[in-house]
Amino acid sequence: MSNLGLQVRQAAPAIDPVVADYAVGYIQHITESTENSVSAQQLDISREVSFLSELLRSAGGETGKVTSFTQKLQDSLTKKLAENQSKNSVTGDTSKRLLDIDLIHNQQRDLDSSMALLQSTKDIGHTGRKMETRVDLKKLQKAEAKIAKKIAKKQNRYVEYEASKLLNQTQDDYESFFLKVNPIEFGSAAGKSKDIKVENFDLYVGEGQRILSDSTLTLAYGRRYGLVGQNGIGKSTLLRALSKRELNVPKHITVLHVEQEIVGDDTPALQSVLDADVWRKQLLSEEGKISERLDEIENLKKEFDEESIEVKKLENEYLDLESHLEEVHNKLSEMESDKAEGRAASILSGLGFSQESQHQATKDFSGGWRMRLSLARALFCKPDLLLLDEPSNMLDVPSITYLANYLQTYPATVLVVSHDRAFLNEVATDIIHQHSERLDYYRGSNFDSFYNTREERLKNQKREYDNQMAYRKHLQVFIDKFRYNAAKSSEAQSRIKKLEKLPILEAPEEEKVITFRFPEPEKLSPPILQLQGVTFGYSPEKLLLKDVDMDVQMNSRIALVGGNGCGKTTLLKVLMQSVTPLDGSVSRNPRLRIGYFAQHHVDAMDLNLNAVTWMSQTYPGKTDEEYRKHLGSFGITGSLGLQKMQLLSGGQKSRVAFASLCLNEPHILILDEPSNHLDTSGLDALTEALKNFKGGILMVSHDVSIIDRVCQEIWVSENGTVRRFPGSIWDYKKYILESADAAGVVSKH
Repeated sequence: MSNLGLQVRQAAPAIDPVVADYAVGYIQHITESTENSVSAQQLDISREVSFLSELLRSAGGETGKVTSFTQKLQDSLTKKLAENQSKNSVTGDTSKRLLDIDLIHNQQRDLDSSMALLQSTKDIGHTGRKMETRVDLKKLQKAEAKIAKKIAKKQNRYVEYEASKLLNQTQDDYESFFLKVNPIEFGSAAGKSKDIKVENFDLYVGEGQRILSDSTLTLAYGRRYGLVGQNGIGKSTLLRALSKRELNVPKHITVLHVEQEIVGDDTPALQSVLDADVWRKQLLSEEGKISERLDEIENLKKEFDEESIEVKKLENEYLDLESHLEEVHNKLSEMESDKAEGRAASILSGLGFSQESQHQATKDFSGGWRMRLSLARALFCKPDLLLLDEPSNMLDVPSITYLANYLQTYPATVLVVSHDRAFLNEVATDIIHQHSERLDYYRGSNFDSFYNTREERLKNQKREYDNQMAYRKHLQVFIDKFRYNAAKSSEAQSRIKKLEKLPILEAPEEEKVITFRFPEPEKLSPPILQLQGVTFGYSPEKLLLKDVDMDVQMNSRIALVGGNGCGKTTLLKVLMQSVTPLDGSVSRNPRLRIGYFAQHHVDAMDLNLNAVTWMSQTYPGKTDEEYRKHLGSFGITGSLGLQKMQLLSGGQKSRVAFASLCLNEPHILILDEPSNHLDTSGLDALTEALKNFKGGILMVSHDVSIIDRVCQEIWVSENGTVRRFPGSIWDYKKYILESADAAGVVSKH
């Protein structure tokens, strides 16, 4: 099989050089497969040679010459395979060893992708003539690159990763998918850097819309990055590109992207978290199989003479298995497998799962709790790169406090998209600002320091730009006045040269300023809205609220906090009188008007309508122009008010909801998670509008920053009652951590 290139060209004289090189690489690949004990078992030489024969004929080869060449090749490969299998029989029965199944899967995938080359009908140019071929050049080049890598790396096979997130899949699919994306690597990882640097890349979304241009992404191992930017700028797209390894993340770096809730089934929540670490599960299974085989070999050896060839085979296999078992034990010890259940229970507890709920089937949880379960699974897996997309949107204040505390000592790299200032201030060691198709780095910055630094940077850029524009204008005025004046012409020419040498500065970027405005209500005499001794439950046996007293006035600024499921939203429904308490009374001023923002406000919208039409149908009485003007006061300007609402972003839909709740000029605003989906500018606008509102506010929110800036009272819902907390929201966070520490819920990695 020497000089393969010459033999291929003799069989197909008009063959394109690209196809010829590919054919040579493919033959070398088959030859190597005969030497590999796993690949050899799966190798169908007849099928491989048949594919090669069809490839050469489709590339212009003469049938007779191609047949002669491929027949000789098949005979040679068959002989080589038999010799290699004979060698393997002396060193032990490799078919019974526990080997990496990825090698077998990759072998089949390579063959399938190679056969796919024959599905195209494009022309290939040949010397002297053009001929029809079914070889797709793009696919051929990819396949050739893949073969070249295999030749260079031999058995260290290159795996093209497709995704890396906790998807809605069945258990079996998830496990095989996880192992494909993050294959187990035995041996020392010493010398392998887990830093990530992707240089000079462009990133697109949808129909060719570019969101990053000639950018560089740098993530140092062990740092925690907050990715910030306006809604719609492409932050989530960047996370997905990393998770799918569309960007060049080294294959030894494990990646998990928490994006979708898991599918519910009969698996208990705790077991679901344990099963998420597929490495641990696979290694424990492998440990059991190896131990079973070792016992089997000990028994088999007794059936043969000590000097027989069979005993030698068994002893060779025994030594190999013992060596592999030691690797498995080292890997399990490295990941502290024996502490797994306690760590999983601690993570679940911190995210709000009670001891009882940890043993509930996952199908019994709502979508929000399943999202928490996805987050718990990712934290438990401890990937080298953890990607989080707005994690605080699915958590309450206690859970966010736990998560922030947990991530502060996370040993690997975190990249989190969030608009929650307080969360980023606690978690982020660095900020990456995505804007204008670029990434700007603010190293050693939390959100507040990034914000201040960026404001100062923008001021300096504007000052420099304005100064240069003024200087340019000054030079230009002199040039225009004296260019054709003989006495001043030399000075004018000097100024022209100065003007040409000035660096061209771009006008500093100015972000759109968004403002919200809530109408000023007329005054009401107290009492405005009161709860007295209210007890509520959907059945008398299971009470959510007991003996609650609360008074909401025109000047109230109340934040209602507590764990999910503790009755916060129920309390709002009692105040709105959409449910009736079992005991106690709700009194309200007969002239009181309430503006209610529901957490799931989108459910009440007809997304097939535009915002103006929907508002005119839901809140009639104004002209379209008045509705458009009103929407404009909440940042829905221009054509946005006339687009179908299904085309609006989550933040834009929220703005429409805020605009609609103001149409009745409310005295009291009752807000259930108002910060969800709003970006930084939207949150700033909402905060300022609430601070300037002349009526009362009762807010359920997980956003500590907006609570701190707007609210003056903290009320806590826990243990079936609602009480005023003696302190600020920061004091409440300390109280949460102290309670968690006392209960043994601490962040252990």
